[in-house]
Order: sequence, then C-alpha cells, then structure tokens
Amino acid sequence: MGEAVRSDSEVAAMLIGELAVEAGTTTRALRYYEEQGLLESDRTPAGYRLYERGAVRRVRNIRELLSCGFTVEDVKSFLAYLDADLPDVFSYSPVCADGYGVGAQRVAELDGRIAILTQLRDSLVHRMPWLAASDDSADEPAV
Repeated sequence: MGEAVRSDSEVAAMLIGELAVEAGTTTRALRYYEEQGLLESDRTPAGYRLYERGAVRRVRNIRELLSCGFTVEDVKSFLAYLDADLPDVFSYSPVCADGYGVGAQRVAELDGRIAILTQLRDSLVHRMPWLAASDDSADEPAV
C-alpha cells in the first residue's frame, strides 16, 4: 500500500527524490538546474518529474563544474558534454571550444585574484613583520 505502480517505460526513469539521492544533491537544486536549462524531465500523468537514469551523471557533472568555480551560465557552454565522462572530455583539450574558452577565462580571473591577494598579504606582512614569523612556525613540527 502507498507504493505507486509504474509502467515499463517509467521503471527506467527516476523521480526527483531518487535522482537527488543518487546524484548527492537536493530536489531544490534539481528544479533550479531544470529552470536554467541544464536538465530535462518528463512528467507523469500526476505531474511528477521523471528523469532518465543518465541524469545522474549529468547532475554530477553540473555539480563538479560548479564546484570548480564555473557559473551556471558557464556550465551552459558544456551542455553537449554534460552526459559524458568529463575527465575524458577535458583530456582532449579543447574538444569543447566554448567550454575551453570559459575555462581559460576562469583561470585568468583566478590568477588575477591570486595576484591581488598576494600583494595584500605581502603588504600586510611588510607593515607587521611579526606576522612573517608566524608563517615560519607553521613549518616547524609541534612538540
């Protein structure tokens, strides 16, 4: 009792909660990805979202790209590759020309931020030399 009977075509599909668990995310994130055009679903007669089994890889890839600092808009440049094994795609640089360009732009932005932060750190250590000594003590073993 309480368990819905699914047709053969639905057995290969997953409900939103199942996909969230399999992909390690939330149903809210899945709805957001769908709103942004990164993920597609069908609907049951009752209106529940149904996702293909391959959506697990797609969602994991979306999450991986987001965790690397890409924005949702950036991830859209990888749409054609979201169902593939991303390490395989990335190892053949630049298979995905749009994604490669976005990646290069993100690296340049990070390099700029690192340079600014390094200058700020150096300026602070210059003004407060005792802070440099605390950096050296991090290399010493604890007694």
